[in-house]
Amino acid sequence: MNHTRLENVDVAVINFMKKISLPIAHIAIFIVFFWFGILKIVAESPANPLIADLLEKTLPLITFDQFIVLFGIYEMVIGVAFLVPGLERLAILLLIPHMITTVLPLILLPAVTWQSWFVPTLEGQYIIKNIIIIALALSLVAHLRPIILNHKNSK
Repeated sequence: MNHTRLENVDVAVINFMKKISLPIAHIAIFIVFFWFGILKIVAESPANPLIADLLEKTLPLITFDQFIVLFGIYEMVIGVAFLVPGLERLAILLLIPHMITTVLPLILLPAVTWQSWFVPTLEGQYIIKNIIIIALALSLVAHLRPIILNHKNSK
């Protein structure tokens, strides 16, 4: 009887987690992107110096002040797109270039992102943790319903 009670609790917990996991995932990814975006806009992001160094190496014709506001807004849009039902595909399209650019300092700014071989600095760890964001985004995409286009044969 003890095993049956444990099994019932296990099933109940799993079923509850299935109900709340997707909404929590959407809220979590929204919070991270919206919050980090606002911090960039108000010039309080701890990532701003790293972004300034990367911008200097990749897009030196754009001023940091212009770029950081646009980048902050871009992150906020990603967050909102993950939160609003039906905009998840847009969120993923916006997330792809964001994640690519986010990884660039690991390659272009090794003195800032690596202490030694396979030992990241705090900034490097900040970038590497994006693997979790990618995994979460892939999980959300895996739960999307396919787009079904209604094709009618015209004669």
